[in-house]
Amino acid sequence: MPKKTIPHNRKTQRSSCPISCTLDILGDKWTLLIVRDMWMGYTRFKEFSAGPEGIPTNILSERLVRLVNSNITERVASADGSRHPAYQLTNKGKALIPTLESMIDWGLKWEDGASKKVAKR
Repeated sequence: MPKKTIPHNRKTQRSSCPISCTLDILGDKWTLLIVRDMWMGYTRFKEFSAGPEGIPTNILSERLVRLVNSNITERVASADGSRHPAYQLTNKGKALIPTLESMIDWGLKWEDGASKKVAKR
């Protein structure tokens, strides 16, 4: 299976502002949810697509490619030996965990309906 690539470099950044640079990679309604799912132990495309948010599979595919190309996640051999790849967070991706924890705290404090059951399916 050929590797898909989506370039991420200086030319795709809107500015050199660190917030803007981060948003160029993570600033949509799906990407951090995929990172959340990996943090919670999900590794497979099928698991990500089964989430309660209902990410469309074409968007999931594009976001996984973006995360791999940005070195936030990496493709690895599946633990069950199937030909389908699995994904895991790199050290760069794991560095996002405190950000996710802060978002959980903020959501629980300020958003009605937010639940402490994060990504438990």
